[in-house]
Amino acid sequence: MVACTQPRRVAAMSVSRRVAEEMDVTIGEEVGYSIRFEDCSSHKTVLKYLTDGMLLREAMADPLLEKYKVIVLDEAHERTLATDVLFGLLKEVLKNRPDLKLVVMSATLEAEKFQGYFSDAPLMKVPGRLHPVEIFYTQEPERDYLEAAIRTVVQIHMCEPAGDILVFLTGEEEIEDACRKINKEINNMGDQVGPVKVVPLYSTLPPAMQQKIFEPAPAPLKERGPPGRKIVVSTNIAETSLTIDGIVYVIDPGFSKQKVYNPRIRVESLLVSPISKASAHQRAGRAGRTQPGKCFRLYTEKSFNEDLQPQTYPEILRSNLANTVLTLKKLGIDDLVHFDFMDPPAPETLMRALEVLNYLAALDDEGNLTQLGEMMSEFPLDPQMSKMLVISPKYNCSNEILSISAMLSDNCCLLSYSDKANGTVSPLCIC
Repeated sequence: MVACTQPRRVAAMSVSRRVAEEMDVTIGEEVGYSIRFEDCSSHKTVLKYLTDGMLLREAMADPLLEKYKVIVLDEAHERTLATDVLFGLLKEVLKNRPDLKLVVMSATLEAEKFQGYFSDAPLMKVPGRLHPVEIFYTQEPERDYLEAAIRTVVQIHMCEPAGDILVFLTGEEEIEDACRKINKEINNMGDQVGPVKVVPLYSTLPPAMQQKIFEPAPAPLKERGPPGRKIVVSTNIAETSLTIDGIVYVIDPGFSKQKVYNPRIRVESLLVSPISKASAHQRAGRAGRTQPGKCFRLYTEKSFNEDLQPQTYPEILRSNLANTVLTLKKLGIDDLVHFDFMDPPAPETLMRALEVLNYLAALDDEGNLTQLGEMMSEFPLDPQMSKMLVISPKYNCSNEILSISAMLSDNCCLLSYSDKANGTVSPLCIC
């Protein structure tokens, strides 16, 4: 079987469906996917798309991943926590399984760094079919990138030829706010502009809602009238893997939300931070997938050249590693200091993770996994919540702890009936 990892659930689902369509097979048979809470594969499956986190969890049950003959790590440049752990893990697996083939793929990879890490592995460059994309910068820095993005959408809709628009913003609340404002601005213009379909896209949106990004743009209101447009307002989930037909214009404010962990005060935060040059190139490329396009960067060219980092800072260097350390211990990797990370995390961060796990009794004083730690590692949760679940029967409160853990482990847990006119239910998030 061939496994192909994706950093996001929506990408694993959409790519597998597209490949099944191209191969003219039923999804879930020869081609399938596996994401958290959903396994759409069978004994017939020969090509399986899955998130990097799911492959890591499979390795906990099958350390040598013996059911796979080829493993493809796609979008490796994103350097997610799970992907970085898989790099080191698969490097060890390859020593014991010479029959296994590993392919690391990316459009904006640091090729020399990856080649050096994987023992001078051969490098292949596959030319893409990217159409030319014209890049525009602002003359001066924008004070309010959200207002600037909305203003740019309206200007494109009024002045530019037909073509759909993709807007990158940082989070759910910002996206929903932008969708409302775009609809309001364009509706106020009446018949002088074409109709629009404004579609949000973020990770906590239900899969059925996420699929709306693939629906066509609305038809003109009248014959020979102004064309309709689809406007997708997305987080960086749309940067890679997803190709949305019809996108001609991309609006890039230059920001995304990133997790940052401070080991001294043991607090993990989501901060709005500037993107990297690699991400900016990926965003611009979304405009040239199906035809020539335009990318409007809402920052200056000087800022792009001087302020943006070349690559995205690896998640492993800015995350709480308690759950990662627990996973590595479960995989039988005891010597964390000498584990072959591509970018080793700070010793202080590893020590904090070991202290937390020892305090929770998941590790003993020698750093070995306890029986409680074995059970905790089975849950894809923070160790604190895993322990709550494991010991809750002792206090006769399992149902209550299950509900609390479910609410705390996902961003979207309540429903808001704010859009009753359309019969849709919008998620209300608790931060």
